[in-house]
Amino acid sequence: MSSQTPMEDAMRRKITETLTPTSLEIYNDSHMHAHHKAMEGSTSRETHFRFYITSDAFKSKMQPARHRLVYQLLKDEMAAQGGIHALQLRTRTVEEEARARTKPETP
Repeated sequence: MSSQTPMEDAMRRKITETLTPTSLEIYNDSHMHAHHKAMEGSTSRETHFRFYITSDAFKSKMQPARHRLVYQLLKDEMAAQGGIHALQLRTRTVEEEARARTKPETP
């Protein structure tokens, strides 16, 4: 039986194998963008994603370098016909994630 989310499965596999994240959350937001002009004629249900990645592979890298690393990993999925149209990334090290979780919320 084939997967209902082949694009997400491929991206998850690449990120997991390369970045060995301690946390990886992938959200498919494609349904919220299906009505956009750029999506006219697209039959793909895997075009817009949000990724929350926590990995020590990001240590000593600024955000732009982290994002370039992820884009490079997913270049085939982004270049494919009906492939990824948009990615929203939150990339943190384990230490940054721990700090963010302990930060008190402001009213």
